[in-house]
Amino acid sequence: MKIIITGSVGNVAKPLTQQLVAEGHDITVISSNDSKIGEIESIGAKAAIGSIADLDFLVKTFEGADAVFAMTPPNMGAVNIVENTVNAGKNYAEAIRKNHVKRLVMLSSIGAESPVENGPIKSLYHIEKFYNDMENTSVTLLRAGYFYFNFFNDIPLIKGAGIMGGNYSGDISIPLVHPNDIAAAAAEELLKNTDGKNIRYIVSDVRKAADFAHVFGIAIEKPELPWVEFSDEDSLNGMLQAGLPQEMAELYTEMGRGVRTGVVQKDFIEHKASVDGKIKLEDFAKEFSAKFNS
Repeated sequence: MKIIITGSVGNVAKPLTQQLVAEGHDITVISSNDSKIGEIESIGAKAAIGSIADLDFLVKTFEGADAVFAMTPPNMGAVNIVENTVNAGKNYAEAIRKNHVKRLVMLSSIGAESPVENGPIKSLYHIEKFYNDMENTSVTLLRAGYFYFNFFNDIPLIKGAGIMGGNYSGDISIPLVHPNDIAAAAAEELLKNTDGKNIRYIVSDVRKAADFAHVFGIAIEKPELPWVEFSDEDSLNGMLQAGLPQEMAELYTEMGRGVRTGVVQKDFIEHKASVDGKIKLEDFAKEFSAKFNS
């Protein structure tokens, strides 16, 4: 199969590309950075260098494709983040239509069924609608849990203040996922001969927030590491002090509030979605410890 992979050689796209190339497929990887050409080609894929904001580039790149793996960067700039992300998804949809691509797998997220109270995830709500409205293309919306790798952002807080935390309590349960588990699920979905529009959750583990501090604390030899619930205001100010742009910090604060109120986890819980990923929190804690100590 001729398959287009978006996401350059990132945490999901790279293992996905490696698996599909090993299985003998013709893979083209889109990247905005021409310095990635060598790495992409070393995997055995072709590189297409250009911007996902450039519709003409996408139309040309998608030509002749049997399937597309579509993901949008989590932060499309420092301002108009949701609008920019939605526009990128709209470009994907248009390029797929123009090339009559038969199969699309979108990397979405838990909480994408809601247009409110989920921060940057709301952009995926709108993109999912674009894809669901497409005719003659089978679609799988791959709704992923909270990325394990996001916990790397907590390392400065742990080192500086000796705590982990967020604007939700330690009793809140959150679906989590490892990028390698996403890649395996995406590869499986891209090769499926299926019709219609489908939703698949990909989650590696479901754990309470207090477990994050407990498991990581043991891994980094800080077994008393506590989980601290912040107010929305303190959460926002902490991110601003850490250097996040205002709009991004506000979106992440909103997402945390959505976790606290249950908006983000609601559909996953109500549908009793399975936990298919193999990499549990304790497994990832080894990667976290290595990063913490590096």
